[in-house]
Amino acid sequence: MIVEPLGPGLTRTWDVTEVLVDANTEFQHLVIGRTAQGVSLFCDDDRQSTEFSQLTYHEALLVPALLLAKTLDRVLVVGSSEGVVSQISVAAGASVVDHVDIDQQAVELCAEHLPYGYTSDELAQAVKHEGPVRVHYTDGWQYLADTQERYDVVLVDLPDERPEFAQHNRLYEEEFLTRCRSVLTDGGVVVCQAGCQTMWRNETLIRSWRRFNEVFGTTVYYGSDEHEWAFLFGLAETEPDTDPAGLSATTARMLRRLETLPYRPETIDADALRGNTIPPYTVRKSR
Repeated sequence: MIVEPLGPGLTRTWDVTEVLVDANTEFQHLVIGRTAQGVSLFCDDDRQSTEFSQLTYHEALLVPALLLAKTLDRVLVVGSSEGVVSQISVAAGASVVDHVDIDQQAVELCAEHLPYGYTSDELAQAVKHEGPVRVHYTDGWQYLADTQERYDVVLVDLPDERPEFAQHNRLYEEEFLTRCRSVLTDGGVVVCQAGCQTMWRNETLIRSWRRFNEVFGTTVYYGSDEHEWAFLFGLAETEPDTDPAGLSATTARMLRRLETLPYRPETIDADALRGNTIPPYTVRKSR
């Protein structure tokens, strides 16, 4: 059994019928086990992904960025140890995906035990940089400080920001977002997992919304209608508020691009893009 913290006074209990992995890596306590949602990944008691819902999560995280980016050739992934977004990026046309993760053991355990994302053979090839996906076991903060590369999409997918000290908290701050913006190509996009939309758990989302609007010329919101997470997409340039049809200019761009995207999403369509790109009331009124 895993008791997942959701907010002050709130928890969620997961029945784990079989534990496949229970390991303390250098950076976190990682559990992979069978639940009612299939094989599931937990880090420090927080559910990260499950076999049942992982595609809904990963498509909500990545697909809007694929639709917003001016070009799609080079992608940087920070975190997201399962490897699903790397695979989707390649399917969408990226020729280079640099996947940066500080926790080598976690990435290897995910590849070995999760029925989605990298297989162990695929990961071994990516570690050798043999193919479009290139895995780097290093700190995302340091990688961005050192790299001379430029990317069309920079994707940051980490456990939720913690109220207490946590190593990954600094990767949510404005300084790190500014570093992400600095490596974008013209028309590039930065995307982050930004927290939960519900009013009893939205502190992270509100903080992220404020930060993105400070760092980027345009911030686009996408809140999954079938998952509990929201995602923010930052564009360096300032976009007009609406297009001639009355939609936001960024939503209209995504709708047009969806028709020709090589990767065909299974959990996002045009109506989802129209309906899920308006931030919740509390978030909109927080600035």
